[in-house]
Amino acid sequence: MKENNRGTVVVIGAGIAGLASAYYLVKDGWEVKILEKNTLDNNCSYGNAGMIVPSHFTPLAAPGIVAQGIKWMFNSKSPFYVRPSLNPRLINWGLKFLNHANRAHVDQHATAIRDLNLYSSRLYDELASQDGFDFELRQNGILMMYRSREMQHEEIELAHRAQDLGLDVDILEGNAVQELEPNLKLDVLGAILYRCDGKLYPPKLMQQLIQYLKTAGVIFFEETEVNKFVTSGKRIKEAISNKGSFQADAFVLTGGAYLPQLTSKLNCNTPLMPGKGYSFMYEPKEGNTLNHAALLLEARVAVTPMNGQIRFSGTMELGPANDKIYKNRVQGIVESIPKYYPELKVDYPQDKIWYGYRPCSPDGLPYLGRLKKYDNAIVAGGGGMMGLSLGPAYGKIVCDLLAGREIASNIQGFKPDRFDH
Repeated sequence: MKENNRGTVVVIGAGIAGLASAYYLVKDGWEVKILEKNTLDNNCSYGNAGMIVPSHFTPLAAPGIVAQGIKWMFNSKSPFYVRPSLNPRLINWGLKFLNHANRAHVDQHATAIRDLNLYSSRLYDELASQDGFDFELRQNGILMMYRSREMQHEEIELAHRAQDLGLDVDILEGNAVQELEPNLKLDVLGAILYRCDGKLYPPKLMQQLIQYLKTAGVIFFEETEVNKFVTSGKRIKEAISNKGSFQADAFVLTGGAYLPQLTSKLNCNTPLMPGKGYSFMYEPKEGNTLNHAALLLEARVAVTPMNGQIRFSGTMELGPANDKIYKNRVQGIVESIPKYYPELKVDYPQDKIWYGYRPCSPDGLPYLGRLKKYDNAIVAGGGGMMGLSLGPAYGKIVCDLLAGREIASNIQGFKPDRFDH
């Protein structure tokens, strides 16, 4: 550990982006304080699918998603749902999303998204090799499984694009997929194995990072919500919260789905919609173990073996945040499972449903970089379904930007103030 001599940084948000930023900053000699508006055990980084996804080089705002989304809109069990609302933020977000849902946008940013994910994946390997870190990291690939000819056609086309981007990808027939999962019967036409992908157990990762940071002298302030910033010229002087004010040499804004509320206090526009997702843990019968994480493509359900169990997660429900659990959304996940795994009889797990909000930008790209208006403010967030995957890359890039070092990935397209006019 280096002697703290660089100065003080206040990190706002204790999700994966905030914790990873603090991890690299404290190792680099900064004194770090973390402000979290909720408690440390309550954010989107805990209950998600735990996937590391260089395969996700296509932004959420991809061609075809709009037509598919309109079809799904009328089915309350569907994987993608926009809760009808006259909320101006949702309407504004939707118009921007439509504007970016085209092939040119996808092609323009595929390389940068791939590189950021691959960089983050390498950083996860490094982190897993450190003392005190064992979060079930397995870099053995993710299976994208499909049952229909239509999905097979789409996914093989996408797999060829992935191969053109240099990713390690195999196209498999149904019997070859079954050979990879000898312990559980599958009913699939085939799958794409993205060998470049991996998975981990999010609660262990988060708890171990928090433990490391506390031992390293990072101070956490829970249930601490930032209400305003005091600025002078091109610098932020302090953050004023419900628990007092915090002065620092630099400020890192993470904040997950609440990022827009934070950046708006600095007159910066980072449009996001909270994409609600649900997950639950399932205890398989003895012997019914899975070797690989998988995505059930038609159902848009993620399947991740973790902690001796299987986590099922899915749905993307866009609309203003609320604390309701919509049973039909979870039922949609439950009903899709036996279509792919006929031996798994999963009941609706009434008392075990977790939900969280993915911070979805309208162009499907993260917000990462310095704010133009302030020399000492950096934003890291808006990763949508890639948030956990991008965590270490966010943190290392935040640290390198503050230190004035060259950064290892091209973040030009991810400017946090790109929607400012």
